[in-house]
Amino acid sequence: MTSVQNRIEAIIGEFADLDSREKLELLVDFANGLPPLSAEYEARKAAEDRRVHECQTAVFLWPDVDSGRARLVAEVAPEAPTVKGFVAILAEAINGHPAAEAGDIPDDLLERMGLADVLGMLRSRGLRAIVGHVKREIAAKAAATA
Repeated sequence: MTSVQNRIEAIIGEFADLDSREKLELLVDFANGLPPLSAEYEARKAAEDRRVHECQTAVFLWPDVDSGRARLVAEVAPEAPTVKGFVAILAEAINGHPAAEAGDIPDDLLERMGLADVLGMLRSRGLRAIVGHVKREIAAKAAATA
């Protein structure tokens, strides 16, 4: 199994030589890989405030640590496939990896993927907030279980 950092670098590489339209298409491809919420998480969504309020899109995140391994369960409004694709990338990168590696997600991930200019300032601000939420919550949960 590769590390979070290796997976992120591979994903950055997938975006490297694409033009703006192709980058958006690849994000939509990733979006299709984000599974729908299970019944358990649908119930939790109704009972917990898991929305990322800094993001204009309705994004709900459940970063978690189980037996030292990171996991991200998420729901993103279907009318925002680029945001959903970005969240799917984060989930794919960290799920099943040691929780400590979630901190390896670079803060400048959008820039390194070439997406900051493509997605615009407001959407980029929301995506950065998503990265921050995931990193902070996984670090806190890992520390609480250590």
